[in-house]
Amino acid sequence: MAEPATPAANGNAKRRYALAIVLLVFAMGGIGYGVYWWMVGRYYEYTDDAYVSGNVVQITPQVAGTVIAVRADDTDYVKAGEVLVQLDRADVKVALEQAEAQLARTVRQVRTLYANDGQLAATVTLRAAELSKAKDDLARRERAAASGAVSAEDVQHARDAVLTTQAVLAAAREQLAASRALTDNTTVADHPDVKAAAARVYAAFLDYARTEIPAPVSGFVAERNVQVGQRVAPGSPLMAVVPLGDVWVDANYKESQLADVRVGQPVELTSDVYGDDVEYRGTVVGFGAGTGSAFALLPAQNATGNWIKVVQRLPLRIALEPQQIAAHPLQIGLSMRAYIDIHDRSGKRLVKTVRTHAGQQTDVFASLDKRAAQRVAEIIAANSAARPAAEPRAGAAPRHPG
Repeated sequence: MAEPATPAANGNAKRRYALAIVLLVFAMGGIGYGVYWWMVGRYYEYTDDAYVSGNVVQITPQVAGTVIAVRADDTDYVKAGEVLVQLDRADVKVALEQAEAQLARTVRQVRTLYANDGQLAATVTLRAAELSKAKDDLARRERAAASGAVSAEDVQHARDAVLTTQAVLAAAREQLAASRALTDNTTVADHPDVKAAAARVYAAFLDYARTEIPAPVSGFVAERNVQVGQRVAPGSPLMAVVPLGDVWVDANYKESQLADVRVGQPVELTSDVYGDDVEYRGTVVGFGAGTGSAFALLPAQNATGNWIKVVQRLPLRIALEPQQIAAHPLQIGLSMRAYIDIHDRSGKRLVKTVRTHAGQQTDVFASLDKRAAQRVAEIIAANSAARPAAEPRAGAAPRHPG
């Protein structure tokens, strides 16, 4: 007859049963993870060391001056061309008016050179006529001297008059040549003296216009550190404008993860701001030229002997789709999580792509050249033609930008 199981034996059996279940669960989990890694996981490279990056456009003055107005502050959105900072114009206005007056004076002086050409040409014609008359007088006296009607002294005087007139004509021709040397192959507008004076007006006009500091691009204002009354120098940072519509992600992957990563591979990204509910689609567009430690302010010197191997990270640039950025805006510095799909490994790691487009650019400052050239042309035109005394002087009061 079998003995009934003791409570201790029943407890051991239950523990063995529970342990078997736990081991089975872990085994099934391991098998499941192995299947997932084999089917999916090995085709993705993940990192949470990724951050949003973008262009930070520094606003700096091109001329020195005193700030009299600040028209934008941190977090403001500004459009390209909108004036952000206004500098005092008193000094540059005086310089511009002096340059404009000098240009007007130079144009009139050059006009005088052309007028002198005409006057000297008329003088040459007059002297040539006088020489012709002197030669005719000499010929008549020489014929009359043969019959004794004119004395030899009169003939000699006539010869002297011819020589004198020839010398005067030669001097007039040399004066005309010297005058034409200052005007040959030129017009009033492209005369060297006028162009030099026009360049001074051009420079003064630009200095005057640059007292208004515009936003080169549209974006949000950040890092404003300029105050009214502050004296600023060219190149000193006043604020920054960040165009958040054109941002990207710099993902820092371990060197051991990069063997199968290629330019052009798709990337799935999520941000800590929106969580997993918002997924961004991106593309690997390039690799950094070196690791973070290589470009550090104090790069590691592994040859010193005090060497400890540290896994390095290499930054990858990931481009985002503009439509997704517009729907779910990102700010510079936000944390991201990046999953690179490495199914397609046919490409090259380093692609030698030559940029064929202009990249980042602005045409905000292009209008200054046109306005300066227009002002120079107006001054030259206003001083290039004579006017009746009763006619009012157009442009007598100088016009300035703004």
